[in-house]
Amino acid sequence: MPALAVTAITTGLAVTVGRDAGGLALTAAAVLAGQLSVGWLNDLVDADRDARVGRRGKPVAAGAISRRTALVAVLVSAPAAVVLSLPFGAAATIAHLIALGAAWAYDLGLKSGPFSVFPYALSFGLLPAFVMFGGGRPPPVWLVLAAALLGSAAHFVNVLPDLGDDAATGVRGLPHRLGAARSTAVAACLVLAASATLVDVSWVILPLAAAVLGAGLVLGRRPGSRTAFHAVVLVALLDVAILLSTGAQPT
Repeated sequence: MPALAVTAITTGLAVTVGRDAGGLALTAAAVLAGQLSVGWLNDLVDADRDARVGRRGKPVAAGAISRRTALVAVLVSAPAAVVLSLPFGAAATIAHLIALGAAWAYDLGLKSGPFSVFPYALSFGLLPAFVMFGGGRPPPVWLVLAAALLGSAAHFVNVLPDLGDDAATGVRGLPHRLGAARSTAVAACLVLAASATLVDVSWVILPLAAAVLGAGLVLGRRPGSRTAFHAVVLVALLDVAILLSTGAQPT
């Protein structure tokens, strides 16, 4: 579940900056509430589209959860995310609110336009800022840039399995306009760029990322192959692992 993954990564980053158990719990609660609000809003807005293409795992579209219940969940979780951020200070709260605002804007319509990647870049880039500002210091530029690049790559990777269904229901974000092959290539370039920003914390990451992506793109030329997709995901996970293992300051 994306909400849990984002929460785990952000909380892991909070561990590396020395946040105590109470701070970690509060970080996790704030981020999880925000991510749940984004997910529930997405399910609510897309309920008709999801039902039209029979998309599984969408409780609102399937009728397992009413639209009213989903709306109440959004209206509870969104303010909760902001309130839970307040103990970390004004700068952290503002960073989290802007990140969530971008994600909500994506749900409410930006996903269908040529600038659909920007909410991902902004939201992911500001999550480490939320963590760092909460510790009383600004985030290093390399950390924000790496997170924004990985978030942008996540956008392209995340929509690849649904390109056909999205096209049938009128969603035409940037990946839809580029198509599967070019979107995979763009995602590969983005995670490679993220790897390049991490050279100061782990010199081995860039040649390893280049080798994995190169092999994936070559082997993935076969019709129906998902090798390139898996290579992009693998390098993205490697980047995240290095971020979490080295902390928020380059060595």
